[in-house]
Amino acid sequence: MATQRQPSNAFSFISKGWREVRDSADADLQLMRDRAKSFKNLATSFDREIENFFNSAAPAFSVPAMRSPPPPPAEIEFVKKLQPKLSEIRRAYSSPDFSKKVLEKWRPRTRIRIDLSAIKNAIVSEEVDEGIVDFERGKRGRRLSFWEELKGEGEGEARDWEPIRALKTRLKEFEKRSSSVEIFDGFKNSEFLEKLKSSLEVPPLDVPELLAYFVKQSGPFLDQLGVRRDICDKIVESLYSKRKNQLLLQSLSGEESSVLGNGNINDELDLRIASVLQSTGHRYEGGFWTDHAKHEFSDNERHVAIVTTASLPWMTGTAVNPLFRAAYLSQSEKQKVTLLVPWLCKSDQELVYPSNLTFTSPEEQEGYIRNWLEERIGFKADFKISFYPGKFSKERRSIIPAGDTSQFIPSRDADIAILEEPEHLNWYHHGKRWTDKFNHVVGIVHTNYLEYIKREKNGALQAFLVKHINNWVIRAYCHKVLCLSAATQDLPKSVVCNVHGVNPKFLKIGEKIAAERELGQKAFTKGAYFLGKMVWAKGYKELIDLLAKHKADLDGFKLDVFGNGEDANEVQSAARRLDLNLNFQKGRDHADDSLHGYKVFINPSISDVLCTATAEALAMGKFVICADHPSNEFFRSFPNCLTYKTSEDFVAKVKEALENEPYPLTPEQRYQLSWEAATQRFMEYSELDKVLNKEKDGANSSTDNRKLIAKSASMPNLTEVLDGGLAFAHHCLTGNEFLRLCTGAIPGTRDYDKQHCKDLHLLPPQIMTSSTVKYLLVAGEIALVL
Repeated sequence: MATQRQPSNAFSFISKGWREVRDSADADLQLMRDRAKSFKNLATSFDREIENFFNSAAPAFSVPAMRSPPPPPAEIEFVKKLQPKLSEIRRAYSSPDFSKKVLEKWRPRTRIRIDLSAIKNAIVSEEVDEGIVDFERGKRGRRLSFWEELKGEGEGEARDWEPIRALKTRLKEFEKRSSSVEIFDGFKNSEFLEKLKSSLEVPPLDVPELLAYFVKQSGPFLDQLGVRRDICDKIVESLYSKRKNQLLLQSLSGEESSVLGNGNINDELDLRIASVLQSTGHRYEGGFWTDHAKHEFSDNERHVAIVTTASLPWMTGTAVNPLFRAAYLSQSEKQKVTLLVPWLCKSDQELVYPSNLTFTSPEEQEGYIRNWLEERIGFKADFKISFYPGKFSKERRSIIPAGDTSQFIPSRDADIAILEEPEHLNWYHHGKRWTDKFNHVVGIVHTNYLEYIKREKNGALQAFLVKHINNWVIRAYCHKVLCLSAATQDLPKSVVCNVHGVNPKFLKIGEKIAAERELGQKAFTKGAYFLGKMVWAKGYKELIDLLAKHKADLDGFKLDVFGNGEDANEVQSAARRLDLNLNFQKGRDHADDSLHGYKVFINPSISDVLCTATAEALAMGKFVICADHPSNEFFRSFPNCLTYKTSEDFVAKVKEALENEPYPLTPEQRYQLSWEAATQRFMEYSELDKVLNKEKDGANSSTDNRKLIAKSASMPNLTEVLDGGLAFAHHCLTGNEFLRLCTGAIPGTRDYDKQHCKDLHLLPPQIMTSSTVKYLLVAGEIALVL
């Protein structure tokens, strides 16, 4: 069906063009007929005027004299000679064949221009003798040559319309062909179409190019269906590669040739589509989901808002790492930084924070956070800390935002947003879309939720649903996503990069231990240990299985375990039941002095995305034994990291570590573990450096980029349209309390409650608007200044 339809469309295109030419010619021919008729009427009128002239010139009736009459005036003789010639002209133009002959002569012309030279030559004689004009000489020859021209005997004008005759010949060939495929191939390879293409400055798009771009833009939909991105990329490359080779052979400008030859098929295809659309003068002005109300920022007032799902004193990765990120980003003068953390009511604080530590106000907790940070980084960090309402979920062991989190960043500061655990923040987000409010939104994935969910009841079904929900919210609310390792699910818009560093305190401990070893002192006096929250998913199941399986091979091996958690009793009971040589102790800070003397850190966990404790142990100069897993990919480059693939390999690595001494870290390795290096990697992979330096780079490279095409302004992006639709659907669904409860949300988290209003000095959510939020934030800042 598609094969038959394409030639039909091609033929209808040619027919439509020919009909337009024919209609234009018919209009011109009608104008010619009207002018010829007008000229005929003029000749008749002129004939009548001649007769009246003669009648007026005749003498009055009287008896003639007998003498001879005087000669007639010269004017009368001139008119008498002119009368026969005018009569012939009138008869010629009155002939019914005159219009037909004129039309045959000037049919291709769009404007009628009658050649009156024949009439002139017929009236004005070539010779003038004694003031009398001779009309008879050359009369016949001149008029015959005029009619010969009308009959088309001259071939000069006809040769000017050779393209029209060629087009008629092509149309006749179309009618003779019976196969639709032959018609399409003939049209595609026709000389006329090739000349038309070559006359254009930018070569037109071919069908494979359009199909390639359609597949590329359909990536989000195919991703939701489970089609891998590498398969889509191969399809796009196969469709576009042939056309790319043709374009490279053509004469292109230096800039276009360099872009087409850079090896990035997606960029090359975007440039091709944009160049063709730009050559037509088309410019995309935005679609239904486009928000044009974003605040514009100059180069001197960029703002970065870091939003996370946990806060100190809860010692979890999403509380510690965003805090360090805010501190090190604030060192640059290019941007101002705000850290937005959850505020828990006192009842939830008692469930989450260790050692029964609670706070009565956000200001008190902010002071605790800043003191803890400054003790470890060694400098005063200049960034703002704000709070948003949150509630603790006992079932999920995590904090869920209450209300619209984005409203706690004022519009004047809504420039760049960094969402720590973006899927977690947006599962039940019912508020303004992050990508609508902020110019650039980066998500950082900390947790492998699918691995935890699979361990629960009906884990496979829950993991399947959560996987697609994560894809949904990531696509709807982020511009760019960074995964700390490949252990997470393959999320849209994501790249893998470790953008975390270690607490500077651990690097100092490592330097101290290295100095002691250089002096000949024995730095490591203890064996192996494991530290982590005591829940089965944090590697305790794998650890007990390995030790139980190779109990005989590891005879005499003792392991100290530090941790607290919900599964502590079950873990300890299982170890006693299997008679494993494990010494369980209370959890403590990894930088505690009592842990400095251990030489080997064992971490068999495969549920982590990137284990912070592993990085800290390497920073302190210890051996690390971990599984050969994507979550440990970053650590393999360190010589003190020993990975195992099988349980037998685990035993060999344990013996190797206990019998040898760790290698001292080089300056490059220490820098690689530091937050300075992590911040540099973050700026690069999140494209934040390009966003912050956009104006500066644009000024320096204006000459190079002058001829480049702005792809985003050339045509609508199907990905953006789909993302906007997903965000709208998510907003509608999360607004229904029944659906929220069905999916596991905490009751009453669509809006914050009265206790949050009291603690954070907020108006009730029923009357809270963006303007009032802005007013309260400004008022709070003024109060802090005073």
